[in-house]
This record gives sequence, structure tokens and C-alpha cells, in this order.
Amino acid sequence: MARPEDVGLSSERLARIDDHLKKRYLDAEKIAGALTLVWRRGEIAWLSPVGSMDLERGRPMAEDTIFRIYSMSKPITSVALMQLYEHGHFQLTDRVDRYIPAFRDLGVYEAGSFPNYLTRPSARAMTVQDLLRHTSGLTYGFMHRSNVDHGYRKLGIGNVDDKPFDGSLAEMCERLGELPLEFSPGDAWNYSVSTDVCGRLIEVISGEPLDEYFRRHLFEPLGMEDTGFHVAAEKADRLAACYERGRGKKLRLQDDPATSHYLTKPKFLSGGGGLVSTAADYLRFCRMLEGGGQLERQRILSHKTLELMTRNHLGEGRDLQEMALGHFAETPYAGTGFGLGFSVQMDCAAGGLVGSEGEFAWGGAASTAFWVDPFEELIVIFMTQFMPSRTFNFRGQLKSIIYGAIED
Repeated sequence: MARPEDVGLSSERLARIDDHLKKRYLDAEKIAGALTLVWRRGEIAWLSPVGSMDLERGRPMAEDTIFRIYSMSKPITSVALMQLYEHGHFQLTDRVDRYIPAFRDLGVYEAGSFPNYLTRPSARAMTVQDLLRHTSGLTYGFMHRSNVDHGYRKLGIGNVDDKPFDGSLAEMCERLGELPLEFSPGDAWNYSVSTDVCGRLIEVISGEPLDEYFRRHLFEPLGMEDTGFHVAAEKADRLAACYERGRGKKLRLQDDPATSHYLTKPKFLSGGGGLVSTAADYLRFCRMLEGGGQLERQRILSHKTLELMTRNHLGEGRDLQEMALGHFAETPYAGTGFGLGFSVQMDCAAGGLVGSEGEFAWGGAASTAFWVDPFEELIVIFMTQFMPSRTFNFRGQLKSIIYGAIED
């Protein structure tokens, strides 16, 4: 670790991170614990675990704690798919049904409820770009917004709980072919199982199971030794407990690390939300992104591909506030666009958040978050295990503190 002052940060001001977390969240028993990592100009300037990783067993939060990163899996899957793009295997404008026949002739919801839907023809076919930027017309079962997501819940698709889909990626895509779209692809933005479908595209195009593709092409080259779809037996004591808000706003155990399904290899390999990781591993992934697609001597993507991925891909330069159909995302809507797997900061003033135009980010259902700010040569990773993620504005509060610590 570097002295914060050596990379243009104030030690005194960064110390506000722990003060804030302890006084506002730990002392009030709103969360069990957290781990914050700040990297700038090639060095870790702040790495601080606070509180507990497992209240029931009295285990303190540690630097090597393993976390359920949920939707922070999405940028990893998106990068993996774009590796195949660089091999010329597909174009962003390709129809998805070219690779997944079950998606052929998907209709758009008009009326009815599961399993009896009335649909209309889609204005155009779903493309790979639609999947990567969440304009596909797909949704999540946990949205509880429409008769379409009710159908997802009936089929066990896209729920954020301890019961993942009971089948393979291929089987999930077959079941999705039985359901209507929320809208014609490209007409709106809606957070969805799109990235899980991206995971299936990786399998179809590469001929490898998703976990094997990740291992060979991302995790081993990047040295991400603790990242995967399950926790190995010898690492089980490092898996944090996951909590949720119970009655009276009290913490309630949501997933016990001693009995968690993350201890066994899953049948469903969710590229949209199934990975576990550590702050150190995710930093290596983010350093690769900040480094233009390369970490140390390992080239994962071209810097031109990353430039494409971290541009706003919503039509006519619109932001999420203008395009979003639902009300769930891991970022504020105003002033935020969406690229290929990341939110993209377009207008800090519109979103009311300090930062830099061009920073890209995402988060996870258990309140984890990260962002990469190329202009400031800054990476921030925040790990905790509390659901649901929108309960507390950790990202906004941390941005206020961390950007306030920048001295040059």
C-alpha cells in the first residue's frame, strides 16, 4: 500500500470512510461489516475492513473475505463476450436468434397473464447490443412490476434469493422463449436477465461451459484466484454471511455461509449475478479495465474495444432517466448512460454526484459497488453483504468522501 499523500490523496480525509461507516451503519446495527478499497495512480491508498463478516460466529471482516458480488458479475460476463467479438465471431448488430433459436419471433406483451399471453409482433429483432446494454425487452422476476415478470417468477427465472434457476443456461433460454418481451428491443432500458443470455452466447460461440471459459480466459490470466461460481471447501471459512432488513429494521440472516448454496458448484451458471469474489480479485479486474484492457503483461481486450464498451449506447445520447422502463438499477438514473456492461457517467450535475464524466461502474444486489474513473486514475471497490441494495446510498456517500480526499 502507498501513503495516500504519495498518490494525491489525504490520509486524514480518507479516514472519514471508516468513521462514516462505523457511526452511521455499524454502531446503528444497520449492516454487519464492510470493506472499502481505494486505488489511485497505480497504488492501493486505502484498504480497510470494518465490522463483522459473520455476526453469528463472531468473525471479523477481513481483507480476504469472499463476497457474493451478484450483478458485479455482469461486467465480467460482458468483457468475456467482447473477447469473442475481438475474434470476429459476431457483430453487435447480429440477431440473438441466430445463436439462440428459441428467441426467434418473440412477441411483445399486449395482455393476459401466465401462461396465456396476447402478444404483438416486435418492431425489430433483439440484437447482441441490446443484451449488453439492457434494451432487449427482457426483464427480471424480482421486479414485481408486470404480468411478464410474473411469468418469470412462475418459471423460477431472475429471482434474487437463495433459489437460483433450477436448470442450465441453455434451459433458461428455452424457457424465456415461452414468454413475451416487455417492449420491442431498443425502445426502452430495463434491467434484466440479458447478461445471463450473454453468458449463454459465450457458451454457444466458444463451445465451452461458462465457468470454464471464465477460468481460462479471465480468472487465470488476471490472477483472480478467489473468483468463481462457488466457494471451494478449503476457502469456505472466508465466505461472509449475507443479511437483509427484517422487522423493525433489524438485521436478519439471509444466507448462512455454513449452509449456503455457494458452497457447491451450481447447475445454473449465472453470468448476470452468480459469482463470488474478493476485493483483491475484483481490483485486478478493474485495474485491467483502467489499464485499457491489459494488466501487467496480460492483454484481455484492446483499448479500442473498451472505449466502445464504456461509451453511452442508449439511443440519441439519452440517459437512464429518459429510457428506463422500471425503477431498479445499481446507479442513479439522471445523467447516467449505459454502455456494454457498465453504467457510464455522462453528466455529474444532472445526477447530483461528484465524479468525472466518463467514469463507469456497477453494483450488486447485496450492496457491493465499484467504479473506475480513468480521468482521476481512480478505482473504488466497496464490499458488504446487505440486501436489498437500494436501502442505503453507499455509492453516493463514498463518492462524497473519496473525491473530497483528492488533493491533486
